[in-house]
Amino acid sequence: MNYSFDNLRGDIYGGITATAVALPAALAYGLVSGLGPAAGLYGAIAVGFFAGMFGGTRAQVSCPSAAMAVVTAVIVANHAASLTEALMIVVMGGCLQVLLGLSGVGRYAAHTPYMVISGFNSGIGVIIILIQLLPFLGSPVAPGGAVGALRGLPEALTQANVSAIAIFAATLAICLLWRRRLAKLMPPAVAGLVLGTLMGAVWLPEAPVIGPIPAGLPELHLPVPSAAMLVSSMEPAIILALFASMRTLITSLVADSFTGARHDPNRELVGQGIGNVAAGLIGGMPAAGATQLTVANILSGGRSRVSSVVPSLLILALMLGMAPLVEPIPLAVLAAILMRIGWRIIDWRLLVRAHRIPRRHLAVMMATMGLTVFIDLITAVAIGLIVAGLVRARQLEYLELDNVISVPLLDRTFFAGYTGMAQAGPHSARVGLVVLRGRFTAASSPELVSVIGADIRDHEVVIFDFSDTTYLSHSAAVVIERLLDTAAATQTEVVVTGLTDPVANNLRALDVLRRVPRDRIVGTMDDARQVAAGLLEG
Repeated sequence: MNYSFDNLRGDIYGGITATAVALPAALAYGLVSGLGPAAGLYGAIAVGFFAGMFGGTRAQVSCPSAAMAVVTAVIVANHAASLTEALMIVVMGGCLQVLLGLSGVGRYAAHTPYMVISGFNSGIGVIIILIQLLPFLGSPVAPGGAVGALRGLPEALTQANVSAIAIFAATLAICLLWRRRLAKLMPPAVAGLVLGTLMGAVWLPEAPVIGPIPAGLPELHLPVPSAAMLVSSMEPAIILALFASMRTLITSLVADSFTGARHDPNRELVGQGIGNVAAGLIGGMPAAGATQLTVANILSGGRSRVSSVVPSLLILALMLGMAPLVEPIPLAVLAAILMRIGWRIIDWRLLVRAHRIPRRHLAVMMATMGLTVFIDLITAVAIGLIVAGLVRARQLEYLELDNVISVPLLDRTFFAGYTGMAQAGPHSARVGLVVLRGRFTAASSPELVSVIGADIRDHEVVIFDFSDTTYLSHSAAVVIERLLDTAAATQTEVVVTGLTDPVANNLRALDVLRRVPRDRIVGTMDDARQVAAGLLEG
């Protein structure tokens, strides 16, 4: 692509627009993560720069997000004994992302069922709203996530700070009522941040504020983990890597839909992983591709990697001299911005249609959402994926069994023209036909025995027709062997026809057809009819 001055101007303008949205978000998410507002800025700088430089998606902007903030908060609260251990988990998660990209499985990382994503997102939104109830009332964030916030709510109500409540209400009103034409000049979150901070500094100084944050360049942290720490940190690091990858690749798809380009998922994961490693080493929170920032960047003219890197460089430049401007920001201002974000994260589009969703899918979403809010995010994702897998297997079972045909064949019809079959009665059906069409996996394997097994016992000969079978997993192949065992136990003769190479290879690899004589494995149904006639006459 030829890069011109117009491209540069669009990239810079898009980067500036994304920075205006990213700055208050990074401060707020750093606070939610438990690492502090500065950690949010460090994460935006490190991941934004390295993912923009080495990633595989044009114009994608990476920044701390609500999901990553909650993941980090869970790691800090439940999986790390110190800040050093929490940052080490961030570094490990980044390394795992790099490995995902290098191993070529990047395109599979986004294959998470939508109901799990929806339940997780809605749970994240509820958590953010509940956690910010205490800063809204002028109290510090309570440990223990959403449950801790609910436990501390009665005490916070008795000690409510009127100044904080007033600033919260004013900031939230600005964010909600900010006109669209003004949003082109200043995003609602930035307007609320500026006006709420001025309100606190001039009229309501009693409201709690962010306070001192580190100024200048962040320091490099190089912890030496023990073997025990590496083992205990592996589970949260894996969840962190998978979640960051999933969020990033979903954002990459959104970016492609706007730019018309095609992202490289594996390269994108390598870039994101490098960024998260750098974030952990400088004390920043992990980040991922941010959909809102990416869309803002593209719609403002950003089209290349330059626009992806600009926000991180601008935040770095601001941070070198903006510490005095950040310290007086009231916590109630960030609470209002975060509550608005939390409300928008909740998947209302799906929740309002919950009565139309199949119960098994709704159960997956609600289980993931409930576990995310009240138990543990990592547990929620793990159980959500397991339940979604079971639901998917049940669906596949029905779909695959619909492709099974097991029918008796009337002698007078099937053997029309065979003189040796003249003595058969008008309703005689000594041959059964089992047709397997399409794909068969572990999902339908158990049911195949009960569906077909009973039919086998009713016939003297059973023909297995694999002509339309496109795939047969090893689990399904073992079930075919059980059906052949059933036939042998009931002295039912078996004829096999229509084997294609992929199906035949799986059956032969497990030696499934060892009990079927070679002369009974034929190519066409006409051949099978002739073999069946010979078996009945004999």
